[in-house]
Amino acid sequence: MNPKNLEQLLRDVAAGNISCEAAAQSISGCGHDGLHLDPGRFERTRVGEVVYGQGKTLEQIAASLDALGRHHPVLATRIAEGQGRELLSIFPHGCLWEEARLFSLGADLLTPDPRAPESDVLIVTAGSSDLPVAREALGTARFLDLSAHLVSDVGVAGLHRLERHLDTLRQARVVIAVAGMEGALPSVLGGLVKAPIIAVPTSTGYGANFAGLTPLLAMLNSCAPGVGVVNIDNGFGAAVLAKKILGQNG
Repeated sequence: MNPKNLEQLLRDVAAGNISCEAAAQSISGCGHDGLHLDPGRFERTRVGEVVYGQGKTLEQIAASLDALGRHHPVLATRIAEGQGRELLSIFPHGCLWEEARLFSLGADLLTPDPRAPESDVLIVTAGSSDLPVAREALGTARFLDLSAHLVSDVGVAGLHRLERHLDTLRQARVVIAVAGMEGALPSVLGGLVKAPIIAVPTSTGYGANFAGLTPLLAMLNSCAPGVGVVNIDNGFGAAVLAKKILGQNG
């Protein structure tokens, strides 16, 4: 915990706004139900700890958001259906994006980039079935204060659809390409634009897609240079990597 946050925490204890027990938990990073949090991660990496919601109870997610949100904006990903509305009732000033399965305290995930489509980060999907992963990337990018824009349904099954977006793609500083099926879109983009490509394989596809393994291997074997690959369905990881590439760690 940095000195500024520690001073504010002590002031809250002195004013009776927070109990000594809660303050001790916050300092130690140990929250409710034995949750061990890392409130100092933002100071070290400029990307604070994010709450991975999948498999967690509503109470666990809320406790983590409450503890981490005292120090800096906080994001929860992979929120289960129904949990988002419950979180919004607990934190009425939070921001919920149900389609992206994201919930945030202290950051707006929904307002479009005023610079779009001339954004620093352009997120493209092969098909509309890849949109949940792409929205996770877009919402995370907004949470990280990146200038980001989304273009959907420009995959190789109808490659002519990509042509009208080429000028925008060539202005982007980072391109996040989200694709399932055979995962060909990042290779196509790698031969067309100068920006680094962050490829995100998705589990979209029939049986031989192997829940995303086929596009993952295809992207790793891309013949186009300048393509990096994150894990299957990991839109969050792609957005964080884009922030690191752009060096926006101020």
